[in-house]
Amino acid sequence: MSSRKIRVLVAKPGLDGHDRGVKVVARGLRDAGMEVIYTGLHQTPQQVAETALQEDVDVVGLSILSGAHMTLAPRIKELLCENGMEDVLLLVGGIIPEGDREKLLSAGHADQVFTPGDPLDKITAYIFNQFQESTSS
Repeated sequence: MSSRKIRVLVAKPGLDGHDRGVKVVARGLRDAGMEVIYTGLHQTPQQVAETALQEDVDVVGLSILSGAHMTLAPRIKELLCENGMEDVLLLVGGIIPEGDREKLLSAGHADQVFTPGDPLDKITAYIFNQFQESTSS
């Protein structure tokens, strides 16, 4: 396996102005050895996809507490694919009802969904496992 760090873009799309949780996750990912780019608040799907492309990331993590996850996640996934970034892992976190979680996953709009209370080591382990699987294929 390469010694290159996993590059993660952490984004707050939409009008949600709550960023304490996403900052905790960003720090946890960094402390686990990943390179983390945080976009800040109020990003459009286009801004998220463009930043992911410019930064050549392996993972995009969306933090959505506004309830707009069923609109924002599919649009961002679509834009990533349009930019040739189909292999980028798309994670969604926030207040996501179980029914919506299943819809996001089954439709391919997210690779995994995390909710409040999920431990940081669960998130980092998921990313490391997925990255290891993709590099060993």
